[in-house]
Amino acid sequence: MVFDIDLIKHIYQNYPQKINQVRQKIGKPLTLTEKILYAHIAEGEQLKNYKRGEDYVNFSPDRVAMQDATAQMALLQLMNSGRNRVAVPSTVHCDHLIQAYKNAHDDLIIAENNNQEVYQFLRDVSNKYGIGFWKPDAGIIHQVVLENYAFPGGMMIGTDSHTPNAGGLSMLAIGVGGADAVDVMAGMPWELKMPKIIGVKLIGKLSGWVSPKDVILKLAGILTVKGGTNSVIEYFGEGTSTLSATGKATICNMGAEVGATTSIFPYSKKSADYLAMTGRQEVVDLANLLTDCFNPDEAVLAQPEKYYDQVIEINLSELEPYVNGPFTPDLAYPISQLAAAVKAHNYPDNMEVGLIGSCTNSSYEDMMRAASVIDNANQLGLKIKAKLIINPGSKQVKYTSKRDGILSHFEQAGAAIMANACGPCIGQWRRDDVADEHKNSIVTSFNRNFAKRNDGSPNTYAFVCSPEIVTALSIAGKLSFNPLTDTLINDKGQKVKLSEPIGDELPKQGFAVDDAGYIAPIADGRSVNVHISEHSERLQQLSPFSPWDGKDIIAHPLLIKVTGKCTTDHISMAGKWLKFRGHLDNISNNMLIGAVNSFNQKNNSVLDAQTSNYVEVPVLARQLKSQGLGSIVVAEENYGEGSSREHAAMEPRFLNVKAIVVKSFARIHETNLKKQGMLALTFVNKDDYDKIREDDKISILGLTDFAPDKDLTLVLHHRDGSTDSFAVAHTYNQSQIEWFKAGSALNKLKEGFK
Repeated sequence: MVFDIDLIKHIYQNYPQKINQVRQKIGKPLTLTEKILYAHIAEGEQLKNYKRGEDYVNFSPDRVAMQDATAQMALLQLMNSGRNRVAVPSTVHCDHLIQAYKNAHDDLIIAENNNQEVYQFLRDVSNKYGIGFWKPDAGIIHQVVLENYAFPGGMMIGTDSHTPNAGGLSMLAIGVGGADAVDVMAGMPWELKMPKIIGVKLIGKLSGWVSPKDVILKLAGILTVKGGTNSVIEYFGEGTSTLSATGKATICNMGAEVGATTSIFPYSKKSADYLAMTGRQEVVDLANLLTDCFNPDEAVLAQPEKYYDQVIEINLSELEPYVNGPFTPDLAYPISQLAAAVKAHNYPDNMEVGLIGSCTNSSYEDMMRAASVIDNANQLGLKIKAKLIINPGSKQVKYTSKRDGILSHFEQAGAAIMANACGPCIGQWRRDDVADEHKNSIVTSFNRNFAKRNDGSPNTYAFVCSPEIVTALSIAGKLSFNPLTDTLINDKGQKVKLSEPIGDELPKQGFAVDDAGYIAPIADGRSVNVHISEHSERLQQLSPFSPWDGKDIIAHPLLIKVTGKCTTDHISMAGKWLKFRGHLDNISNNMLIGAVNSFNQKNNSVLDAQTSNYVEVPVLARQLKSQGLGSIVVAEENYGEGSSREHAAMEPRFLNVKAIVVKSFARIHETNLKKQGMLALTFVNKDDYDKIREDDKISILGLTDFAPDKDLTLVLHHRDGSTDSFAVAHTYNQSQIEWFKAGSALNKLKEGFK
């Protein structure tokens, strides 16, 4: 079964003509990113040379994908949109709510029991609105999308920050919040700031221990966690054609870690091979006729500095494996320098757990190369010293890997094979051996390694690398081990050296699966009743947020002044809180509990100026709300980095936070705040952050004349009677200002339907 084949035929029918028209209209050769963006400009939108990084543009994506944690809030909003069926193909994937503990069989039974209410809700809404449903254990959303839905030249949005994974098949796939997804599912245009384009030229060819993962790990060290903000990373050069489709997907997936809007590779024979192997020869036959459309123009390749906003070159032949971390994905160490870093920074050298999987690295190729390292270790007489946990990417990957004997290598080595789900990558890991909170290191093939993200322990030092390096370090049990140069002592007391990993990009016998886990929606869902119990702890009907009262914000207290990194994990933790993703009131009890208060350097401890006592952040916010007061949140750089979770925007909105004022925002989170009718403001002078005192009351003036490109004024009312006043900037356009006035983008959408 080829999903969306009629849609793809329709999109491809006029693709060359569209590209030629765009090229003539804007008067220059086109990058691949520009071709796909301009081919998806919404009907009625002016075709012109939009300014990158400045102009907002309306687009019409081809499809929407949602994972079960974010889908709950997205679908609750869809139910309030006035729409009775989705306007574009959409899917829900149940991959986030399965906790990794014992093994796939036992964990899945527990998950289906514990989450039955939520799974039934997602099934019912999917049937009612015509949404495809992927059952628990079917696989991780981005792997399933790559296997079934991604196609060259397409445009997709997904309610997960790692949606760009589909860029491995030349699809422009962008992570968004649920409100953005609702716009597209409701048939409305989707707004995006025209991104800048970072060109990454790849030359040479990978070999030995080096994998595609090392490309993005190195790039993360170059760009940092905010270097790709409001940019698309477009890979080009002869090196791109040497990488497997799943390897390219891995690289695109982790572009989220540098803040990129998305990442993309050109279409090549490797893309066609993967499409054909996953049963989509029809798509290959169509795409092969449009190869020029799915590659940058020759003039761009000849003079990349002229057409990209920034050009970075990486020589694959000279690349070495990287290990990034701890606590941030852009702290990049070539493996030759890791041992020295472990010693210099006193990282725990004893490596306790190795984890392979996640949406980033759970393909057939990943599994086979990692298994080859274990097989070699067995032949050399080596035992694995660290615990090893495996999360296959999909039922198809797991079934095929089992058929081909790959999983047996892991099992014989004592590895735990978990469900085809995210598991420890997003904090769904019941790890009993850190109850004493001892310092320890884990190494993962995941994408993020923020403090407490994987197992909830602040003393777990998490490092990110390729599955092959995870396996080698697990065998050694030492973070400082370098498999390229170091030897190990086997069971006979001999010095032995691990061989380089080997593995097939695609299975020689093809992919196979007994039941992929897909359930198509019923033809007419109008009679489906979506039931939400008033007494449910997991689900709650959404009430519309109140519209703006037409006044400036006057003398509202500071809620928290955050210091240091403040990701969406700090704002709205995952882990045990995932179960409340469909219940806004309950999940709001985790608002900003992971953020560090700059005044006392503590988590979840802020001053109640009325009593001079320190209380939990959500407690103070609720107390102020009950008194009819709002509050203000202040923070530093790249606020909202990480996941697309819009709960990090909805919780402050629900608890009556009036504005978030920061030094800079991560792209998705800033959009999420705007969509929920929040004020997202930045310091014009970043040093003004230092002027804010713990017991300040804060006014924001100029809202009665709120307009694009016009600063607002923030006034600090200090307890001693003095004041400070300074400008704060915003990036709202007129449509986004209307969202603010209406109370949310959803409120504005409903007005349009009425």
